[in-house]
Amino acid sequence: MNPKAISLFCGAGGCSLGFEKAGYNVVFATDVDIAALATYKKNFPSTKTLATDINQLDFDNLLDDLNLGVGELDFLIGGPPCQGFSTAGMRFWDDPRNALLKSYVNALDKIKPKWFLMENVEGLLTANNGIYLHEAAKAFVELGYKIRIEKIYAHEYGVPQRRKRVFVIGNRLGIDFDLPEPTIQVKGKIFRNSDITLRHTISALPEPIQGKNQPLDYKTSPQSEWEEQLRNGSKILTDHHVFYLTKIQLERIRRLKQGQTMKDLPAELQHESFVRRANRRVQDGTPSEKRGGAPSGIKRLVYDEPSLTITGAATREFIHPTQNRPLTIREAARIQTFPDSFVFEGNDSEKIQQIGNAIPPLLARIFAEHIKNDYGFVGENTMDGELIGYSLTKAEAMSPALLKTKELLEALKQKELQLAMF
Repeated sequence: MNPKAISLFCGAGGCSLGFEKAGYNVVFATDVDIAALATYKKNFPSTKTLATDINQLDFDNLLDDLNLGVGELDFLIGGPPCQGFSTAGMRFWDDPRNALLKSYVNALDKIKPKWFLMENVEGLLTANNGIYLHEAAKAFVELGYKIRIEKIYAHEYGVPQRRKRVFVIGNRLGIDFDLPEPTIQVKGKIFRNSDITLRHTISALPEPIQGKNQPLDYKTSPQSEWEEQLRNGSKILTDHHVFYLTKIQLERIRRLKQGQTMKDLPAELQHESFVRRANRRVQDGTPSEKRGGAPSGIKRLVYDEPSLTITGAATREFIHPTQNRPLTIREAARIQTFPDSFVFEGNDSEKIQQIGNAIPPLLARIFAEHIKNDYGFVGENTMDGELIGYSLTKAEAMSPALLKTKELLEALKQKELQLAMF
């Protein structure tokens, strides 16, 4: 029998797709984003879904509806967004910005899945000087989970982009475990391994079709040709289209060589919002572009390197390596390792946001298979929780904020702090 999973904050279903490919049965999924859930339903018609805030979910009723007993679910996947900087100390769990995390911990307590995977952005590591991550880890440990916290470099696992995320994985079966070994070692110029590149990922796609307005000077398939193919029943690649570019937008794009960004343009072509924000610095003095804060504006990608991290802005900011146009939605989906058959619902803005928010299906599959094949779902079912280990960065030096996170986690690992649930 296939192991069963529930997906909270399911989005478009990137994580679910990876788990499904790894042989899991995702029996329930929920998200508050209506467009994302419509995409999920389209691609996973057999999974029960519900559009609701996790704070409103009754987990006892949910288990009854799924014919699952407490402790019978094999895997809970999906992680709550970190909603800003939270109140420290004893007031942490009373801060309304932490309501999603509180409900996530409540879900673990009510469902008691054998395993869970919580994914989040890299900023989770230093949110409120590490207190957010520490409080979450402390709660998981007190619930009896053995956990690992790992900064994941997706390119190490074959995802063709420089994507860094935080995974917290745990089990309540008393199993000491390791995470899957990377298939590509990152060293030297990070994420520039020639085996996993943008060229390998998108170069075989056909020319994109024109959208509602014809762009100015790059080759696309004529709309009439596309419509003729559609009338003849030919299979058309969905979401592989581009839209109108203004003259100044096109001029900016034309000037960029591979690897260049807005800052490489003449001053008269730089967007005024870019000029205004590009020199901002974060509080510790580090240029904010190194922290993902200030924009670099448009960026022409490099064909023989992995892509930059796909976000909800990818189809506005990421320029094709050789064509004078931004990426299409389908190209962004490929970079996120979604198959071409995966259908996205909603408008273009909603579609690219769903893609940018997703866990790459390939990455999810590797972790799902690793747990299923190497550890399984049978164990002692103890309440002896523990922070087994953590990895916060590959860099030799840590920022002051990351050092504070390490200090908190090390204390938890050594059980020097008193555990106190909300």
